[in-house]
Amino acid sequence: MKLILAVVQHQDSGNLVDALTEQSFRVTRLSSQGGFLREGNVTLLLSVDDAQVNAVIKTVREHCSTRTRYVSPMPPIAESGEFYPPAPLEVQVGGATVFVLKAETTRL
Repeated sequence: MKLILAVVQHQDSGNLVDALTEQSFRVTRLSSQGGFLREGNVTLLLSVDDAQVNAVIKTVREHCSTRTRYVSPMPPIAESGEFYPPAPLEVQVGGATVFVLKAETTRL
């Protein structure tokens, strides 16, 4: 058994969960927040047989896309009278971060 943790952008989560459930995977959806951009993410938890891991990863790749965003960095601390206009930075967001862990299941 494997435990799959997939951290995806909120925009991609609905279609991804639908696709996974259509393939008979049971998915637990947790709201989460990214540290760098402080945006909403979704962390998906799936417990699957070893042979199903590649199918889950393939589905995640098909439904999670990378996007380009522009963010304004925090301005540096300036001496009095100095002004540094922050230039927007181009960053890649989206896609997915997937962790695959060994797991044991116990029914209680």
